Amino acid sequence: MSAITTHVLDTSRGRPAADLQIELHKKSGEDWKSVGAGITDANGRCNALLGEGHLAAGTYRLMFHAGMYFQAQRQESFYSDIPVVFEVRDERTHYHVPLLISPFGYSTYRGS
Repeated sequence: MSAITTHVLDTSRGRPAADLQIELHKKSGEDWKSVGAGITDANGRCNALLGEGHLAAGTYRLMFHAGMYFQAQRQESFYSDIPVVFEVRDERTHYHVPLLISPFGYSTYRGS
């Protein structure tokens, strides 16, 4: 399992958000460097974002492509992409970042 994982739930449908594309970036100076990507499974989980890559302290961004997900559901939505930026301070810790989405809103938190 990756050191950074996520779980996406579609609260408008009351079920996991399957087949949602996600990118993982790490901040490098003023730029963002791609360090991984994935697609949520049938349970809305993505456990291989970083793959076998090394987790290093720094600022990371998960980019959830919500617009494409809702378009595939034939639903109008407001957010095309949802960036979630967070800090990794302890390289030995697992970071789980869940996302709750609907066509016109979202929330996130630090999971376990």
